[in-house]
Amino acid sequence: MIRLVLRLTLFSAFLLATALIAVSCLIAETVTRRAIDRAPIARFCFHGASRCLGLRIRQQGLPASGPVLLVSNHISWSDIPVLGGATPLRFLSKAEVSRWPVIGWLARQAGTLFIVRGGGRAREARREITSVLSGGQSVLVFPEGTTSSGLSVLPFHSRLLQAAPEAGVAIQGISIGYTRQGRPDHLTPFIGDDEFQSHLPRLLRHPAVDVTVIFHPPIQVDGNRPLTEVTEQLRETIAAGVQQIYQARAMEANKEGAEAIRHA
Repeated sequence: MIRLVLRLTLFSAFLLATALIAVSCLIAETVTRRAIDRAPIARFCFHGASRCLGLRIRQQGLPASGPVLLVSNHISWSDIPVLGGATPLRFLSKAEVSRWPVIGWLARQAGTLFIVRGGGRAREARREITSVLSGGQSVLVFPEGTTSSGLSVLPFHSRLLQAAPEAGVAIQGISIGYTRQGRPDHLTPFIGDDEFQSHLPRLLRHPAVDVTVIFHPPIQVDGNRPLTEVTEQLRETIAAGVQQIYQARAMEANKEGAEAIRHA
């Protein structure tokens, strides 16, 4: 209970500070009539939120230096602060997030693009992603279309990935995995009918979780290969990365356990 109270207090205080920063940006833009580049500010805030949540992050590989379409598997809402703190980017998120108290407003201030699921809105979202990429900013999408347990990677939808060749940029895959004591974590996944206000305290009352992020080499997309083929290649690469994360963390945990027994 003490851990939950301390972390929840720290996280709430950080959200308040982030909201004040966002309000300051709005005021500055109104006074100067000039748009502020919020990408570095958003990255700082995302990184701080991850620290407040007690996420121990390990990164492998490097984000592309120029604008790319980033593609990742999706396990939880916590993917957003983890990946947002790793590199300047804008997210594509489901419209429901925009209605979350405080979090939704902050997401809008960070430049998040929202998509209404169903109703043929994918084409509209793709055009918006293309525009952002053409403007020199990276965008991250979760092509599974929903979160999963993290044990496997769901089939990818390729419609939104068409934005990359339309904007003339590469696609970079990302694998993310959460582990606790060397095993896939069952607390972090945000799936089914789970709600943010109940999931957050459940996550915070437990010891810190380990998060591993792998940035895979970017893939250039051209007219020589069908987009569906590229999409499947990305899914296979990301899925292999997820398994690599779990295997590596399990080996480390076993090694640490053997060392502890040896020195007991």
